Amino acid sequence: MPAIELTDIHKRYYRSHALRGINLSVDRGKIVGLLGPNGSGKSTMLKICAGLTSPTSGKVQVHGQDLSPATRAMTAYMPDIDSFYSWMTVRQAIVFESSMFNDLVLKDAMDLASELKLDPDIKISSLSKGQRGRLKLVLAMSRRAELVLMDEPLSGIDPPSRAAILETIAESYRAGEQTIIISTHEVLESEKLFEDVIFLSEGQIVLMGEADRLRAERGKSLNEIFAEVC
Repeated sequence: MPAIELTDIHKRYYRSHALRGINLSVDRGKIVGLLGPNGSGKSTMLKICAGLTSPTSGKVQVHGQDLSPATRAMTAYMPDIDSFYSWMTVRQAIVFESSMFNDLVLKDAMDLASELKLDPDIKISSLSKGQRGRLKLVLAMSRRAELVLMDEPLSGIDPPSRAAILETIAESYRAGEQTIIISTHEVLESEKLFEDVIFLSEGQIVLMGEADRLRAERGKSLNEIFAEVC
């Protein structure tokens, strides 16, 4: 049973067509790269999979089920823009999140925050963008969610934080049990994580497959393939 299955998904806004007939099946237990330039439809696709917005037409299933509160409960969504309360401390933000999601393990979150050098007593308002990115990662990876959707986790983040985020994803990922989909246009640094990749351009899938197979067939890195097809 696939982690996610999309059948003829279209998403239209007033003056734009964000997704144009997406057909996709994502295997369970892998880290998948959703790669495309800004405006290609990546964020829209992840929001649809997370149940945060509805497609204009088409069918979405998560672990064989139609979108519902049950599928949303098994999904951790990491947005590209955070919505933390600035008056909270890191500790308070983690505790608040744990009150909303039963599968967030508080001890794991505090341990991961420590590993990422986040002072639990510092206020959100004092965090840099890189630190806020680390905190978003803590909240996503400390859940026991079967499906994790990450929208541009490296965008605008300083190099040290980027390295820490990528390392944490690799170390925290529960191989074979958990499916992680990461949308990004920062392919050069992140491509080593991906087992499968989906290239998206102007709301359509232009290429997808196993990362190693695509590298071998084309004799190029994923970053070079990205430049060629997107």
